[in-house]
Amino acid sequence: MNLRRSKIRVLVDILRAVEENEMTKPTHIMYKANLSHKLLKEHLDMLSTSDFIEKMNRGNNVYYQITEKGKRFMLQYRQMEKVATGFGLTI
Repeated sequence: MNLRRSKIRVLVDILRAVEENEMTKPTHIMYKANLSHKLLKEHLDMLSTSDFIEKMNRGNNVYYQITEKGKRFMLQYRQMEKVATGFGLTI
């Protein structure tokens, strides 16, 4: 059995972690999404460049916030998850 997550699953885990709070620190995302610092940075950069999340600097701290595009994606992903579950599949 392959225990590795797909790239889409990793991105969804990151978006879920960011979605939980209005503003989320990278360390919190790293622990919630169970990623190394290097992989987290790569994925955060990609999600930020694609406008799914927004990077915000507050003083010396960096935070991330989910964008409307990210919220729409998560809504659609959850709908797909429900359909897949109905067929006994996981995505």
